Amino acid sequence: MDSARAGTVRLHNEDWGFETNCFVCEPQNQHGLRMSFFHDTARSLVVAEFELADAFSGAPTLVHGGVSLAILDEAMAWACIAIGHQWAVTTETSARFLRTVRVGSLYTVEAGVIDHEHGAMRTTGRILDRRGGLRVEAAATFTTLGEAQAARFAGGALDPAHQSYLRQTPEHMSEHNREQT
Repeated sequence: MDSARAGTVRLHNEDWGFETNCFVCEPQNQHGLRMSFFHDTARSLVVAEFELADAFSGAPTLVHGGVSLAILDEAMAWACIAIGHQWAVTTETSARFLRTVRVGSLYTVEAGVIDHEHGAMRTTGRILDRRGGLRVEAAATFTTLGEAQAARFAGGALDPAHQSYLRQTPEHMSEHNREQT
């Protein structure tokens, strides 16, 4: 997918001020998928294209189901960030495998946010073939992260510029409300 396409924004791990070795999206992970994700602002979706080699197969010509789930999980996590404007972790996922995902074939993954309330975000994702045929669909619930959780997951203090991506506690909301008046 071309990052210059109107209405799309490339999503980068390095934008967050901490290191990651994500299996799905980190370009420096020599053993990972190295997928690039984009925020399609016009459709309010996170999207990525992928074609996997047989190193990621289960059955000889098929992408391992766990790899398909990892791709969907990552797309839905990026949706939490790009669309929901919150860092979050997966707490529940369900998926339906409708058709096979084959090694050596081009696919698109799309994910979006259904709703966001009370510290949880519900998301959906799907893997489509080149003709737009649905291969795999998933739904997940993510728990948004507070400051202490995010710092623990990131391995240290967070850049103050990213505080808006944290779940707002009642103390933060009170401070925010005072700042607004």
